[in-house]
Amino acid sequence: MIAAKIFTFLESRKWQHAYSQYRKRYKLPESFLFGAHGTVIYGEGDFNAGECSYVNQAWIQIGKNLHVTFGRNCRIAHNVRIYTESMDPDSDLDVDPWGNFEKQTKTGNVLIGDGVWIGANVFINPGVTIGNNVVIGANSVVTKDVADNSIVGGVPAKLIRQKLTY
Repeated sequence: MIAAKIFTFLESRKWQHAYSQYRKRYKLPESFLFGAHGTVIYGEGDFNAGECSYVNQAWIQIGKNLHVTFGRNCRIAHNVRIYTESMDPDSDLDVDPWGNFEKQTKTGNVLIGDGVWIGANVFINPGVTIGNNVVIGANSVVTKDVADNSIVGGVPAKLIRQKLTY
């Protein structure tokens, strides 16, 4: 019982330290919130987030000279993966394990608009722009841009319907 409490405390402190380092490195607004623990931001690129956004246990990979941007009032659920670099599915695999992977890499910035809600276990591919006021259903793979006021889901993510605007 005591060991579990000590572990929980130390785990919490570890993530508080990591999140404070992210805040310094990326100059995140004070109103940007991280979930309890588990969000990892890595790579040589830049990360920007708008006011009042929240991310919970996501992995955000940002390649050199690339960036990921969240708008205002975004909600990113747990186990979301956002990548700015990935293997290009249209390239031929090089059988040489020491081959040139740069020619096989697809890269692109990821832009997420204002008021976006991304459900759990979503994968966002490089180069995707998600418009404003969008909902992405859980377990989706986003391979293409998503228009404003859309609800999308599936593998690959497809338009389910346009959101009602009041």
